[in-house]
Amino acid sequence: MNAAEIVQTMMDKDYFSQWLGIRVHRVETGSCLLSMIITRDMLNGFGIAHGGITYSLADSALAFASNANGIKSVSIETSVSHLVSLKESDEIYAEATLEAETPKLGHYKVRVYAPNAPQNTVALFKGIVYKTTQNW
Repeated sequence: MNAAEIVQTMMDKDYFSQWLGIRVHRVETGSCLLSMIITRDMLNGFGIAHGGITYSLADSALAFASNANGIKSVSIETSVSHLVSLKESDEIYAEATLEAETPKLGHYKVRVYAPNAPQNTVALFKGIVYKTTQNW
Protein backbone atom coordinates (compact mmCIF):
# COMPACT_ATOMS: atom_id res chain seq x y z
CA MET A 1 0.00 0.00 0.00
CA ASN A 2 1.16 3.51 -0.70
CA ALA A 3 0.84 6.37 1.83
CA ALA A 4 -2.51 7.62 0.50
CA GLU A 5 -4.03 4.12 0.58
CA ILE A 6 -2.84 3.58 4.15
CA VAL A 7 -4.38 6.83 5.34
CA GLN A 8 -7.64 6.10 3.51
CA THR A 9 -7.78 2.68 5.16
CA MET A 10 -7.23 4.32 8.55
CA MET A 11 -9.83 7.04 7.88
CA ASP A 12 -12.44 4.49 6.82
CA LYS A 13 -12.62 3.27 10.44
CA ASP A 14 -11.51 6.46 12.23
CA TYR A 15 -14.96 7.63 13.23
CA PHE A 16 -13.61 10.33 15.53
CA SER A 17 -11.60 12.00 12.75
CA GLN A 18 -14.67 11.70 10.54
CA TRP A 19 -16.81 13.37 13.24
CA LEU A 20 -14.28 16.20 13.45
CA GLY A 21 -14.68 16.71 9.70
CA ILE A 22 -10.98 16.22 9.03
CA ARG A 23 -9.87 16.55 5.42
CA VAL A 24 -6.60 15.06 4.17
CA HIS A 25 -4.74 17.42 1.84
CA ARG A 26 -1.38 15.70 1.56
CA VAL A 27 0.23 12.57 2.93
CA GLU A 28 3.74 11.31 2.33
CA THR A 29 6.10 9.10 4.26
CA GLY A 30 6.83 11.06 7.42
CA SER A 31 4.50 13.99 6.76
CA CYS A 32 0.85 14.88 6.51
CA LEU A 33 -1.32 17.97 6.07
CA LEU A 34 -4.90 17.96 7.42
CA SER A 35 -7.58 20.58 7.95
CA MET A 36 -10.94 21.03 9.64
CA ILE A 37 -13.43 23.74 10.56
CA ILE A 38 -14.32 24.61 14.16
CA THR A 39 -18.04 24.02 14.71
CA ARG A 40 -20.36 25.12 17.52
CA ASP A 41 -20.25 21.63 19.05
CA MET A 42 -16.49 22.08 19.58
CA LEU A 43 -16.74 25.22 21.74
CA ASN A 44 -16.16 25.25 25.49
CA GLY A 45 -17.86 27.39 28.14
CA PHE A 46 -15.77 30.40 27.12
CA GLY A 47 -17.13 30.28 23.57
CA ILE A 48 -13.76 29.24 22.14
CA ALA A 49 -12.59 25.92 20.75
CA HIS A 50 -11.97 23.28 23.39
CA GLY A 51 -8.25 22.52 23.66
CA GLY A 52 -8.96 18.90 22.85
CA ILE A 53 -9.97 19.91 19.33
CA THR A 54 -6.56 21.21 18.23
CA TYR A 55 -4.97 18.33 20.12
CA SER A 56 -7.14 15.82 18.27
CA LEU A 57 -6.41 17.29 14.85
CA ALA A 58 -2.68 17.20 15.60
CA ASP A 59 -2.94 13.65 16.95
CA SER A 60 -4.62 12.50 13.73
CA ALA A 61 -1.87 14.19 11.69
CA LEU A 62 0.71 12.34 13.80
CA ALA A 63 -1.06 9.02 13.25
CA PHE A 64 -1.33 9.44 9.50
CA ALA A 65 2.22 10.74 9.00
CA SER A 66 3.77 8.01 11.13
CA ASN A 67 1.85 5.16 9.47
CA ALA A 68 2.41 6.40 5.92
CA ASN A 69 5.73 4.56 5.80
CA GLY A 70 3.89 1.23 5.75
CA ILE A 71 4.67 0.19 9.33
CA LYS A 72 1.83 0.21 11.86
CA SER A 73 2.81 2.79 14.48
CA VAL A 74 1.11 4.01 17.65
CA SER A 75 1.73 7.08 19.79
CA ILE A 76 3.42 6.55 23.13
CA GLU A 77 3.97 10.16 24.21
CA THR A 78 2.40 13.44 23.11
CA SER A 79 2.17 17.03 24.29
CA VAL A 80 0.59 20.23 23.06
CA SER A 81 1.06 23.93 23.68
CA HIS A 82 -1.92 26.14 22.88
CA LEU A 83 -0.87 29.59 21.67
CA VAL A 84 -4.01 31.24 20.27
CA SER A 85 -7.72 30.66 20.93
CA LEU A 86 -10.06 29.71 18.11
CA LYS A 87 -13.70 30.49 17.48
CA GLU A 88 -16.57 28.94 15.58
CA SER A 89 -16.04 28.79 11.79
CA ASP A 90 -12.24 29.09 12.02
CA GLU A 91 -10.50 26.79 9.58
CA ILE A 92 -7.38 25.16 11.01
CA TYR A 93 -4.62 23.06 9.53
CA ALA A 94 -2.20 20.57 11.07
CA GLU A 95 1.09 19.74 9.39
CA ALA A 96 3.02 16.80 10.83
CA THR A 97 6.70 16.34 10.07
CA LEU A 98 9.13 13.58 11.03
CA GLU A 99 12.00 15.12 12.99
CA ALA A 100 14.07 12.07 13.95
CA GLU A 101 13.73 8.31 14.04
CA THR A 102 15.30 5.11 15.23
CA PRO A 103 14.40 1.59 14.12
CA LYS A 104 11.60 1.47 16.76
CA LEU A 105 10.67 5.14 17.43
CA GLY A 106 9.63 8.18 15.43
CA HIS A 107 9.74 11.74 16.77
CA TYR A 108 7.31 14.17 15.11
CA LYS A 109 6.37 17.81 15.38
CA VAL A 110 2.95 19.07 14.35
CA ARG A 111 2.22 22.74 13.72
CA VAL A 112 -1.45 23.70 13.97
CA TYR A 113 -2.21 26.94 12.21
CA ALA A 114 -5.10 29.10 11.06
CA PRO A 115 -4.45 31.12 7.90
CA ASN A 116 -6.87 33.87 8.99
CA ALA A 117 -5.68 34.17 12.61
CA PRO A 118 -3.69 37.28 13.58
CA GLN A 119 -0.93 34.96 14.80
CA ASN A 120 -0.78 32.15 12.24
CA THR A 121 0.42 29.34 14.54
CA VAL A 122 -2.26 28.41 17.07
CA ALA A 123 -0.74 25.27 18.66
CA LEU A 124 2.46 23.25 18.70
CA PHE A 125 2.31 19.49 19.22
CA LYS A 126 5.07 16.96 19.74
CA GLY A 127 4.65 13.22 19.48
CA ILE A 128 6.66 10.03 19.75
CA VAL A 129 5.42 6.87 18.07
CA TYR A 130 6.39 3.25 18.52
CA LYS A 131 6.86 1.30 15.31
CA THR A 132 5.33 -2.15 15.66
CA THR A 133 6.42 -5.24 13.76
CA GLN A 134 3.25 -5.17 11.62
CA ASN A 135 3.14 -3.84 8.09
CA TRP A 136 0.12 -2.28 6.41
